[in-house]
Amino acid sequence: MRDEVDDLVEAWARERDDLDLGPVAVFSRISRLAHHVDRARRQAFTAHDIESWEFDVLAALRRAGRPYELSPGRLLRETLVTSGTMTNRVDRLATRGLVERHPDPSDRRGVLVRLTPEGKEAVDGAFAALLDAERDLLTGLSEKDQTELADLLRRLLVPFAD
Repeated sequence: MRDEVDDLVEAWARERDDLDLGPVAVFSRISRLAHHVDRARRQAFTAHDIESWEFDVLAALRRAGRPYELSPGRLLRETLVTSGTMTNRVDRLATRGLVERHPDPSDRRGVLVRLTPEGKEAVDGAFAALLDAERDLLTGLSEKDQTELADLLRRLLVPFAD
């Protein structure tokens, strides 16, 4: 079985036979796959009337468990955005009725961002649609292959963990 990356690697090998092209064979495929995953994400989220950035915030709150709330600082760590960006995002989600702010009972100056029932419905629907789309992308791999691939990718990502 061949793909366009095989052609790309062969062309580079012809032009630069002095280089080890192993990384190109791996990362060109990861890059192309990321494009397909991004498209599947956008389609799943659009079908549930949310954008990718909205999903990231809503999903962080949903994963927190009942009562589906986090401090803004915790949301920053979960979504890897700046404070100003998070404030803007929470404002926009609150305007849409997907989250609400509540006083933090443990810090009288603080607030907690809480998922509303509408936000929970939106994120749950989008997540189910995303899983269906991602499952479709993996149809060419057995469960064993999927587990092996996840393990290999984990080994690549661990050095970047905070």
